[in-house]
Amino acid sequence: MTEHTGCVIVGGGPAGMVAGLLLARAGVEVAVLEKHADFLRDFRGDTVHPSTLALLDELGLGEKFEALPHTKVTTVGLPTPDGDALTIADMSLLKVPRPYVAMVPQWDFLDLLAETAQKEPTFTLRLETEMTGLLRSGRRVTGVRYRTADGAEGELKANLVIAADGRWSLARRSAGLTPREYYTPFDAWWFRLSRKAEEQEATLVPRMRNHRFAVPLPRKGYYQIAYLTPKGNDLNDAGIESFRRDVIEVCPEFADRVGELKSMDDVKFLNVRLNRLHRWHVDGLLCIGDAAHAMSPVGGVGINLAVQDAVAAARLLADPLLRGKPTEKNLTAVRRRRLLPTVAVQGLQRLLHRRVMGPVMTGHADGPPPQLIALLKRFPKLAGVPAYLIGVGIRRESAPAFARRPAEPARR
Repeated sequence: MTEHTGCVIVGGGPAGMVAGLLLARAGVEVAVLEKHADFLRDFRGDTVHPSTLALLDELGLGEKFEALPHTKVTTVGLPTPDGDALTIADMSLLKVPRPYVAMVPQWDFLDLLAETAQKEPTFTLRLETEMTGLLRSGRRVTGVRYRTADGAEGELKANLVIAADGRWSLARRSAGLTPREYYTPFDAWWFRLSRKAEEQEATLVPRMRNHRFAVPLPRKGYYQIAYLTPKGNDLNDAGIESFRRDVIEVCPEFADRVGELKSMDDVKFLNVRLNRLHRWHVDGLLCIGDAAHAMSPVGGVGINLAVQDAVAAARLLADPLLRGKPTEKNLTAVRRRRLLPTVAVQGLQRLLHRRVMGPVMTGHADGPPPQLIALLKRFPKLAGVPAYLIGVGIRRESAPAFARRPAEPARR
């Protein structure tokens, strides 16, 4: 079976859903393929930054997002040897409508985008539909092959394929695009523990102790915790008892609740990658989000850079798609616009990998560099610089005029 659409988007994550919503509001016929039956998967990026919050307001979705269960983080700190927390990013210094990071389950965020997009007559979301390959005419990509959950196979031809299928992107590999990998000294093991009502939620402070590194993210009723280990360490062999002891070593305040981890099945592994494509497209296909540049979890910027890619792509490609097939010049323009903010954030992540995370896990440090501590204590307003870079970015993408809508009231 062969079908046709204006644009097919591979992957129903934040980048894919935002691109699909915006293109549909421009009148482009668009289909988003998502291989899962729903968005309900745990331990995905759940940090929504001020840049994305501003975009949701522009799209008329700010009130509906605000009604979702979430916590608000206004400051990010690092522990110091004297036991204090050094603020390295203070969102309250930002001149934006919502100066905080919202910690919201990604499935709620994606459900909101999907529900909104499906009101557009040119939008289609195909769940349980997995891309299996690309269609080509000569060197040009002309669509995708797909398979549904019941085993049915088909072809979907399109004027453009957008690869938004993450850091292990099949669409990217099928197009022959290979990213450059950068050094990452750690992997992450994600788990959750309960959070007491009196434990504050507005400040995020990683824990660095005894050559261990953990990041407790405050969520509604629980902590989502990233426990970092040197690259390649497999904690499954040691078992859950050993893992509990390791957690207590770095986070002694959790000694009363690590028993909530019943087995290593409660701990999810993330192979941390940091990479970037030199060329984000081939004729007929464009990569955005993690498919174009996998981000480290440091700073929680992955979702927000991916969303900004999607906004830029929709604004630059909506008109070419309405007129026919985007040219390579059109596709190059997306990378040109999004390259600087991507390089800047990855540069900050690489610096933190090298100067903070790496030394802690190799036993050469138990905290941030003394020079950094002294600098930020002397000039506390410098905390606004990383806050701006992480929370807003060098080049914030505003919703194009065709996608803006009045505020929609939240359901009570």
